Amino acid sequence: MASFYSTQSYTITDLRAFEPLPEALRSTSLVMRVLCFLALGCPNLDDHWKSLQSEQTFEIIGSRLCSILTSTITTASVLLAISSVFVSTASPVSYFDYTLPVPYCLLFISLMLAMVAMLTSGSSMIRWLHADRHWIQEQLKQGDYFVLSYLLSMATPIVFVVCSLNCFIFGMLMAGFSSQSMICRAVTALWLVTYAVNVGTIMMEAMWKYATSLDHAG
Repeated sequence: MASFYSTQSYTITDLRAFEPLPEALRSTSLVMRVLCFLALGCPNLDDHWKSLQSEQTFEIIGSRLCSILTSTITTASVLLAISSVFVSTASPVSYFDYTLPVPYCLLFISLMLAMVAMLTSGSSMIRWLHADRHWIQEQLKQGDYFVLSYLLSMATPIVFVVCSLNCFIFGMLMAGFSSQSMICRAVTALWLVTYAVNVGTIMMEAMWKYATSLDHAG
């Protein structure tokens, strides 16, 4: 999924302070382009670099990112609470047993991933609240590891939340399909179809946006 860090809109108020994109950021591998798309909403660092040229646009990007991280922490907190309940309690009904080995394992993994998502989101928010655009520019100019760590700090919180949510969903699906109740299996099948349709729609939209971004970048 593409995250909403897109920096397509920017305003450079002081053209004299404009710095061209460093050579270390011009050529990117496929992995780096995908990571850029997940973190920034575009497959390269061109627009993001331009947004770092003024304090105004940098503050816009920072506030947008902090808002996303806040939503990520909220989502991870909800997943953590729900997963904790399912992991620590037995099923109240006999026809929906989520304490079976596979569903329980998935729920436990969801719990762990939600905890990691909260930690990474919190650390990323603290980093951005104290970020300085000149320091970020100098970091990105180094290329390689510094760019990778910069992008990962923005992308990993959402990735962990998405993985946690999917583990929880698959745990519930496994419990539902393992049920002896025909009604429970039918409801689970309907839930699976709804889930597949929504994920397919999101993936198609993300692929279309990625292809469009590549065309514009080219």
